[in-house]
Amino acid sequence: MAAVRRWSEGMSSDNIKGLVLAISSSLFIGASFIVKKKGLKKAGASGVRAGVGGYSYLLEPLWWIGMITMVVGEIANFAAYAFAPAILVTPLGALSIIISAVLAHIILREKLHTFGILGCALCVVGSTTIVLHAPQERQIESVTEVWDLATEPGFLFYTALVLTAVFILIFHFVPQYGQTHIMVYIGVCSLVGSISVMSVKALGIALKLTFSGMNQLLYPQTWAFTLVVASCVITQMNYLNKALDTFNTAVVSPIYYVMFTSLTILASVIMFKDWDRQTPTQIITEMCGFITILSGTFLLHKTKDMVDGPSLTTSISMRSLKHEEEDGFDEGVPLKRQDTSRIP
Repeated sequence: MAAVRRWSEGMSSDNIKGLVLAISSSLFIGASFIVKKKGLKKAGASGVRAGVGGYSYLLEPLWWIGMITMVVGEIANFAAYAFAPAILVTPLGALSIIISAVLAHIILREKLHTFGILGCALCVVGSTTIVLHAPQERQIESVTEVWDLATEPGFLFYTALVLTAVFILIFHFVPQYGQTHIMVYIGVCSLVGSISVMSVKALGIALKLTFSGMNQLLYPQTWAFTLVVASCVITQMNYLNKALDTFNTAVVSPIYYVMFTSLTILASVIMFKDWDRQTPTQIITEMCGFITILSGTFLLHKTKDMVDGPSLTTSISMRSLKHEEEDGFDEGVPLKRQDTSRIP
């Protein structure tokens, strides 16, 4: 208790607000997946399933409750970036995976096996480690200060590298390898996503200051960040949808989470200089916490269809068969959906 008290006294009020918003976001988003799935099951029982092209779920109130819950979670996540550094907020997104797994076990009767419990525990330990050693939020009084940070040589160089890599991927690698190499689409999403989060944080700070009485909507920088957010989000969602449509979701999700979170932390460290206010011990501890979260996330996704006991081998075989039936895998390209299963 004494350690927790010292930690809470050491954290700024903004960090605490950001932490609460980030955890709330994970709760809402994690729960939304379960509510939407319940709605999809209920709609599929009386109409054409969404998996085969049906839209009866649009008339199902439970599905809309799930959608509203997800929107609330995304708004909370947006607000969290206005109060806390990205190095604290972004990794906590893994908590939504835990919430979803636990609620699926309780509500949907989807068995949470030993490896799943271990994955959840690793995510909790990693998240706690990051929260306990997260840097204090930088005090910013105007959106022009954020603009100054974004136009410093270090971040401009990072942005130039990102844009160069994105254009090379889109115009050279996507036409040739997009349908066969999972890292092409995810690479575009993750690179653009790191710039998107920095712009979201800048816009969130501008809105926070505006609501506190210091109108930032008069500055052109606020609208410039808004334009960047819109452009990045559209690009990000476009290529994420391509990845999900082409490859197995169970493979896309953990790879995307790892790349997106890693690049976002790197962008935040460069732009907001989060590590300048920390000791080497704190930085190393945060990295250990992040790696722990990645391990837990990977374990949850990699073994999510396994069951405990002697039937484990049978379960793995059934899981492979299930994926082949549901996703239309080609035996020669195990991570890619068959083109014949798509609607033109």
